[in-house]
Amino acid sequence: MCAFSVRKTNLARWLIASLLTVCSTDTFVFAALSLLALLYLQYKGQANLHVFEDWCGSSTADLRKNMHYPLYPHSRITVQKLAVSPQWTNYGLRIFGYLHPFADGDLVFALSSDDNSEFWLSTDESPHNLQLLAWVGKTGREWTAPGEFEKYASQTSKPVRLSSQRRYFFEVIHKQNDKGTDHVEVAVSRYYMQISSPVFNDLRFHPTDESGLLMNDVAHIPQTVASHQQPPVRQNTATADMLREDPRDTLYHVPFINNKLLQGVLPDCSYKPSYIIKDFPLLRYQGLQFVHMSYIYPNDYTRLTHMETENSCYYFDSPHYMKLFGFSRYMRLDRSDTHEKARGILYSKIKEDRKPEKSTVGKQQRLVGREVELAATKSFTTSRRDANIPLGRLNQKEINRRKSLRDKEIERNMPLQLEGENRIGGDKIIVKGNNAKKWQQEFKDQNEEETDVHSEDGRRGDDERDPFWGEDRDLEGDEEDTTPAPVFDTEVNWSQTFQVNHMDLQLQRSDWIDLRCNISGNLLLHPSDAQPMVKAFMDKLNQKHRGRFTLVRVVNVVKRVDGIQGSRYLLELQLKDVDGKLLRLSHYIYALIRHSRQRSKGFGFQRQQPQLVLCNPVGFRWNPIATVHFIVPVKNQARWVQQLITDMELLFRETGDSNFNLIITDYNSTDMDVRRALHKSSLPRYQYVKLSGNFERSAGLQAGVDLITDDHSIVFLCDLHIHFPLSIVDTIRKHCVEGYMAFAPIVMRLDCGATPLDAKGFWEVNGFGLLGIYKSDLEAVGGMNTREFKDRWGGEDWELLDRIFQAGLEVERIYLRNFFHHFHSKRGMWNRRVSSDHR
Repeated sequence: MCAFSVRKTNLARWLIASLLTVCSTDTFVFAALSLLALLYLQYKGQANLHVFEDWCGSSTADLRKNMHYPLYPHSRITVQKLAVSPQWTNYGLRIFGYLHPFADGDLVFALSSDDNSEFWLSTDESPHNLQLLAWVGKTGREWTAPGEFEKYASQTSKPVRLSSQRRYFFEVIHKQNDKGTDHVEVAVSRYYMQISSPVFNDLRFHPTDESGLLMNDVAHIPQTVASHQQPPVRQNTATADMLREDPRDTLYHVPFINNKLLQGVLPDCSYKPSYIIKDFPLLRYQGLQFVHMSYIYPNDYTRLTHMETENSCYYFDSPHYMKLFGFSRYMRLDRSDTHEKARGILYSKIKEDRKPEKSTVGKQQRLVGREVELAATKSFTTSRRDANIPLGRLNQKEINRRKSLRDKEIERNMPLQLEGENRIGGDKIIVKGNNAKKWQQEFKDQNEEETDVHSEDGRRGDDERDPFWGEDRDLEGDEEDTTPAPVFDTEVNWSQTFQVNHMDLQLQRSDWIDLRCNISGNLLLHPSDAQPMVKAFMDKLNQKHRGRFTLVRVVNVVKRVDGIQGSRYLLELQLKDVDGKLLRLSHYIYALIRHSRQRSKGFGFQRQQPQLVLCNPVGFRWNPIATVHFIVPVKNQARWVQQLITDMELLFRETGDSNFNLIITDYNSTDMDVRRALHKSSLPRYQYVKLSGNFERSAGLQAGVDLITDDHSIVFLCDLHIHFPLSIVDTIRKHCVEGYMAFAPIVMRLDCGATPLDAKGFWEVNGFGLLGIYKSDLEAVGGMNTREFKDRWGGEDWELLDRIFQAGLEVERIYLRNFFHHFHSKRGMWNRRVSSDHR
C-alpha cells in the first residue's frame, strides 16, 4: 500500500512543498507533475549568462553549429534567477554556475522553454561530470508555454540526491528562433525519501568571475560535454555538390614542375586582348559593365543546385511561366496509335466534306429565302402561353436560375483540364455509362424549353399581379431534381511517352555577369574546347622533352574568351615524369587567332579560315612564391577577429605556406587586445596598426597598404567575416598577374544558421570588395579613395573597379569553391549604437 505526504516550508524560500510517494515494495511511483509543487530557483548569488546572437534555428544542435559557441559569445553577463526572457529573436543562451544546497536531500528538476533547451547537472563541482537531467525537445519543433512543465515527459528529471557539503556545477542551454514568446526557466521540487527527512532551507549559487576580462580571454570558460568546442567534421554525403572533394582543393600539395622545362615549349607572342579599355572614359560605376566571366573545365559544381527549390533563376523562363507550365515546352508528347487512327479518319472526313457538291448555289439560295420568310413571319406574330402548363414552370427567370446553379455544380465537379493536344494531361474527359446520357438529355431538354410570361402586348399592367408570387400559385407540377450532380475524375494516361532533346543550358549562357541570378555558378567550358588544348600542349611538351611526361589528370582549365585576338587558357595538370614523380603544371597559354591571305590565280587575295596558334604570352606569368597580404580593418569585433586569426593559423598548419601576411588595422577596439592576440598566435607573419576615430573601411585598407614595402607583392583587400578555403593563397597568386590582371573572386553569402559544412545561401555577384591586386598596380590606379568614402562604406569597390579598367588592367572573375561570407547582422557593429528600448 502506498502513501504520500505533503509538507509546507517557508514560503519566502519555497513557493510550494513537494510530493513524495513511497511504496512498500521500495518501488517509486512518480505522481503526475501537475501535482508536484515546483519552485523557481530563487537563490542567493548569481549565475553566468552567455548570449549568442544572430543565429537561426530552434534546436540546441543548431546552437552548437555556431562557430563562436561556446567560447566567444556576443555578451557575457550574470543573472539572479533561472527564468530568462530577453524578448528577442534568433539567439542562443548558455547559463552555468555552481549550485550549493544548505541541506541534504532529493530534488526533482523541471524545465520549460520556447524553443528547445537542456538542463545539465554534475555529480560534483567538476564540469566534466555533467549529466543531462531534463530537456525540451531535440528536433527544434518542440516548445512549451511559460511555466508549462507537464507537456513532455523529458521536462522532469528523476530524483537527484544532493549533499550540503558539496557544490554542483550546472548548465542550461537554450535556443530561440524568430517565432513565439522566448523564455527558459528551471523549477525544482522537494522529493522526500522519508517523512522525517531534513528539509532544504535554501539554495545558493556561485558564478564564474568574468569581471575585468576581455572577450578573447576564454581560459576561464568551462568546457563540458554539454558545451565543448568540437572540430568541424565534413560529412561524406554533402548537401551541396560544391562541398564534395575536388582535386582543385588540394592541388597546392603537389610540387611544381621545373619552370625551365616549360621554356621554349611554345613560341612567344605578345598578349594584347581586345577587351582592354585603357584610357577609355567611364561614368561612375560603369566599369561593372566590362566585367566578363571566365569558363571552367571540368565542372566545379559551383552551381547551387540545392538552393534551386527557392530560386530557379538558372532557367531562362520567367517565374510566372514556370509556375503555370513548368518545363512542358521542353518536351513533346508522343501520340498513341488510336489517336493517330482517329486523326486519319477525321482527316478523311474533312477531305470528303470539302469536295464540291452539285447545285450548291441553288441550295444556298433556297435556304436563304426560307430563312428570310421565317424571319418575316416571326416578326409579326406573338407566342402564346399554353394554359395547361403551370405558371411556376413557365417563369423563365426561375428556369435560368436553376439551370445556372446546376451548371455551376457540374462545373465544380469537373476536373481542371489544359487545352491543346500535346500538353500534359490535355486529354478530354470521357464520361461513360447511362448517367452521361441522362445528363446530356436533361441539358438538351432544358435548353429547348421556351416559355413566355408576358401578356399579348408584351407588358404587364400596373394593377396586374404576378400569380407566381401570389398566394394562389400552383407549384405541384414543379418537381425538384434531387439527383446529385456527377463527379468527374481525371483520366490518367499512364502509358504516355514523350520525346526530348539534350538540353545544354550552359551553351545559352554568356560571359556577361548575371546580376539577376545568384545561384548559377561558373560558366562551364565544353570538353570539346578544353581537351584539344590540353592535348596540343602535351604534344608540344613531350616533343621537346622526348616523351618524358605523362598526363595523369586534367585538374582545372580556365578560359578567358576573346573572339577577336584569341582566348587565354590557364592549364592546371597533374603530370608524372619518367621517374614516377607526381608534378603540377599551372601555366598560362594563348590561343592566338591568326588571319592569313593567299594570292589566288586571279591575281587577288583570298582570305582563308582563321587558324589558332598556341603560344606563350610574353609577360603574362604568375609568381608562385609572391607574398599575399590580407588586409582587414576592424573595430570592436573580438569574436570575429579571434576567428580570423584561428583560420589563418589553420591555413598555415595545413599548407605550410609562410608567404602570406595578415595585416589588421584596428580602430581602437576596446573588447580585446588585438596586438596581444596576434603576438600569441602561431602566424608566420603579421602586422598591426592602431587607428583612431570612427570606422572607415577605405582609410583602414589604405593604412594597411601603406605598411607593405614590397611593391611586387599581392594585396588582398579583405573582409572580417570570411571563411577561406585552404587553397586561397595559391588561388590568389594564380589569378593575379602584375601589370595585367587583378582578381575578384565571387564569395558565397551564408544564410542565417548555415555553416561552411552545410552551405546554404547565395553568391554575392554584385560585390567586388574582396580584391587581389599587386601593390604596384594598386598604386598606379591611385589606391583607395579615402576622400569620397570617408564616413561611409559601400560603393568604394565599384569605384576602384572603374579605375582598374581605365588603367588597362583586366579583372578575373570566377565563383570560388568553399569561399564563404559568414552571416552576421549589423547590430552593434562599427559605428552603430544600441538603443535600450527595443520593444
